[in-house]
Amino acid sequence: MVDGRVAVEERVVVRRRSVLAALTGLGASATLTAFSQRTRAQQGGSSAARETIAVLGTGHFGGTIGKRLSAIGYPVVYGSRTPDAPRVRTLVRDSGPRASAASQTDAASRGSIVVFAVPWEPVKGLLSGLGDLTGKLLIDPMIAKPKIIDGYPFPPAVPTSTAEQLQSWAPDAHVVKAFITISYRTLANPARAGGPISIPFAGTDRSAKERVAQLISELGLEPMDTGPLVAARYIENVLWFEVACNRNNRKLFELYMRHVSL
Repeated sequence: MVDGRVAVEERVVVRRRSVLAALTGLGASATLTAFSQRTRAQQGGSSAARETIAVLGTGHFGGTIGKRLSAIGYPVVYGSRTPDAPRVRTLVRDSGPRASAASQTDAASRGSIVVFAVPWEPVKGLLSGLGDLTGKLLIDPMIAKPKIIDGYPFPPAVPTSTAEQLQSWAPDAHVVKAFITISYRTLANPARAGGPISIPFAGTDRSAKERVAQLISELGLEPMDTGPLVAARYIENVLWFEVACNRNNRKLFELYMRHVSL
């Protein structure tokens, strides 16, 4: 899985996205208040156990988020088709003592949180081999392959979002759209942006969104709740605005949404 802005030029946009500013207030207050309370409670007990996170995929994004999560104390299991390959072993070594690798099925079974750091197109087939996902938090940072017009990528002609599709295929899990608006290079080093970075997310289950907001905050980023899972469509669509900016200006951008008084 590669960074979306790179993928637009190399194959397909996978990982650069944003959300419309008009949605930024939807559900944000309740979720972020709960998130703050949850964070304070965890900080009050330094011995609190961390959830195990399965990262399906060992490409640019998967490797980057796995390293970052492991560095802040989360046990990370990389799910790979070739967990014993030298490249995967090197990634595990570079991720530190909390990291390991396993088959995608074993990784998903071990993680209470599963990050789908894989291309979107094979996901439906992949799900059938992941076992029981009931109750698990599934984080979706994916985007469908774009249609190309005169050499330029545009949103695919689909009536829904990948997150909603994923939820329909795994109805007993809790899908949250997140981490689609940030490049893997900036995720590796948020300071390179020179300021705050917003990470919009969307999901139906409140508790799942609280957990995602916590991860975002712990990674040094700013969580932005955009509402229920249907809002994932907005998060995905604004990607294409970013793509236009990137292509026209030949510069990379990160998203920051600043609250203003009404």
